[in-house]
Order: sequence, then C-alpha cells, then structure tokens
Amino acid sequence: MFTGIITSLGHVAKKTDKNLTILADRLFLLQIQKGSSISVNGTCLTVAQTGKQSFTVDFMPETSNKTNIQNLKINSLVNLELPATAASFLSGHLVQGHVDSTATLISLTKQENSSLLKFSIPADLAKYIVEKGSIAVNGISLTVIKVGKNYFTVGIIPYTWNNTMLKTIKPEDLVNIEVDILTKYVERLLK
Repeated sequence: MFTGIITSLGHVAKKTDKNLTILADRLFLLQIQKGSSISVNGTCLTVAQTGKQSFTVDFMPETSNKTNIQNLKINSLVNLELPATAASFLSGHLVQGHVDSTATLISLTKQENSSLLKFSIPADLAKYIVEKGSIAVNGISLTVIKVGKNYFTVGIIPYTWNNTMLKTIKPEDLVNIEVDILTKYVERLLK
C-alpha cells in the first residue's frame, strides 16, 4: 500500500519486454532490497535486483497491457514511492499500486500558480471517479476537479509539478490511473 506522495524520481536506464532498470538516488536505494515492493509511476512492482546506482523490477504481460510501462523509454523520468508503514504520515490517500487503466493527456492549461490537466479515460472507468474525490495519476495522489463521461481534470500545484514526472508531460502522453478502491468494493457489494 502507498499514499500517492511521491518521495523520489528515477530515470529508466534499461528496458526489456520483461523488466526495467531504474537509476535512483543513493538515499532511495539504501531503503530497498531484493523483494521490496515499490511504486513506479503508480504501478506496484517487486525489486528483483539492486545496485549502487539503480534497481531492477520485473513485470508481466498484464502489467504491460494495463499500464504505461510499454511507453517508457531510456531516460524517461518516473515517480517512485516506497510502501507505507504503520509509522508513515498518511497525507495522500490509500493507493494500492494496482493500475486500473491508462489515460491520455488531452490538455494542459496554466492557471495562475497552478496547472489544470485534462485526461481522457475509458467511459467504463468514469463511473468510479467523483468530483473532489481521490485519484492516482502515475502514482500521485490528486483531487478530481471535474469529471465527465470520458474525461476528468485535476489541478497541479507548483510543488507537485516540480517534484514529479509531470513536469515532462505533454498532450497525447499516457499516464497510469488508479481510481479509489472503495468505489469498486461498494459496486460489487451492491450487485
């Protein structure tokens, strides 16, 4: 489990159809070991190998099909987060790292000291998104501003912009989306 508060950034150093090697800062690397769970752009992955400057994670076809991992390239900037612990300050929301789908950035509009991002989403996912509710975009805990039949918007403050991979995003880019898990459980219970 994660909180959606990004603690570090990494760069893709190597990519195959089965794993990623990510360069990360030394302090981050000291906190992980083989077998650790880690959120990479909001996708919960298991560390397969660690090194002095990088770590490697494996992924399966389901992960490749559901996330934006297939679009990452060498030097792509990625959001990193370690799992929450009982002592963690839970300032985001509960994020599992189980990506529901990808979304495409439609537009990015500067608004005074913030940026408004509009994403297109599959219509069947929109029912799980509510205005002022939580959503994870590439693992970042955000508040939904507006939601429509096939889109939603979020606002990004300067700190989040400068300290996440969002500073590199442009229209047509794919991001990982995880909706609030509670909505899916409520729907299942009501069926």
